[in-house]
Amino acid sequence: MSDANHVPNQCQHVAVNPEGHHLTIESGPVPIPGPGEVLIKVHSAGINRADLLQRNGLYPPPEDASPILGLEVAGTVQTLGPDVEDWQVGDKVCALTHGGGYAQYAVAPVRQCLPIPEGFSKAEAAALPEALLTIWHNLFQRAALQPGEKVLIHGGASGMGSMGVMICSTLGAEVYTTAGSDEKCKTLEARGATRAINYKTKDFEQVITALGLNNRINVILDMIGGDYIQKNLNLVAPEGRIVNIAYMKGFKAEVNFAPLLLKRITMTGSTLRAQTFEQKAVMVQEIMTHVYPHLVSGHIKPLIDSIYPLEEVEQAHGHMLSGTHMGKIILKT
Repeated sequence: MSDANHVPNQCQHVAVNPEGHHLTIESGPVPIPGPGEVLIKVHSAGINRADLLQRNGLYPPPEDASPILGLEVAGTVQTLGPDVEDWQVGDKVCALTHGGGYAQYAVAPVRQCLPIPEGFSKAEAAALPEALLTIWHNLFQRAALQPGEKVLIHGGASGMGSMGVMICSTLGAEVYTTAGSDEKCKTLEARGATRAINYKTKDFEQVITALGLNNRINVILDMIGGDYIQKNLNLVAPEGRIVNIAYMKGFKAEVNFAPLLLKRITMTGSTLRAQTFEQKAVMVQEIMTHVYPHLVSGHIKPLIDSIYPLEEVEQAHGHMLSGTHMGKIILKT
């Protein structure tokens, strides 16, 4: 194992109180990277809705994952585990972790690591891994989105949704999206959306139909669920693909599935965390080929809503729950 810098025995991390699900800062041992892993000195960590679910016992981590919250980080490589050849101590890195990101030090598989693009802050880099892999897997691997197709991305103001808008428009799709205020919609249109719809004041199904796009939306990415399920089926084009990645309005709905048969619709869904390291490694390789050049050029850059110190993690989670954010919420260690 290579170690060019001193690594302390203990570091701070966020812990969940199992009784009240409150968050506290505790000290614990610095994790040790295994074969094919690196230890990262964390500068910034991205906050995801999966973290909020996990803290409340609704999204338990896999048995082999760290119980500490946090699925993505950015920082510097501190220690190399065995069999690591492509990274060096001191390299700037952002990574999808197997948990453990809300900490001063975190371990990540090297095949889930990405170099921080030139000109990106570490806070911006921490906003990349989860969104990049989720968008790439669901829209480009599962839904096979093609240049020239029309895509509807719900939740466009989230870190995930806003990244999806930018990636899809950059790679040649015609992007429609929903968000919760006129200001958010204007921002998304400035970032590549052809039309952003304020779902609080307008029915997105009616707006898209009025635009003459009913039965012409090829791909829909939905994290809302509930009554959106039926509206998505009504809007999507023949041979269209609908991908569900969350159900913020609920898993259950009364649905007329006739459009599924009549339009030969494909409905699918996924969570990123449940997939294998091998599957995620393929995503990273494809992202490096197809998306990373647009990050390096500065054409795609994540929207950062706010940055909180690790000690204010409760406030950061509260801000996400409020739904008022535009872009990614970041923790700084």
